[in-house]
Amino acid sequence: MDMDDDLPRKIDNPLAQLLRQDLGPLSVADLEERIRALEGEIARTRSKIESAVNHKASAEALFKR
Repeated sequence: MDMDDDLPRKIDNPLAQLLRQDLGPLSVADLEERIRALEGEIARTRSKIESAVNHKASAEALFKR
């Protein structure tokens, strides 16, 4: 069990709101635009992860000397 399981979840969590959004009223063009935006956000998130991993590896290498 995760320690955070007992904590109340934020209602205003943007990711949770995104996942709950009703896609029914959106047009095909709206859905395609949404996909492009989400793919851009995925790329930005992956870049941040890569940067964090590289930063951590650099710090670990520095302190191993």
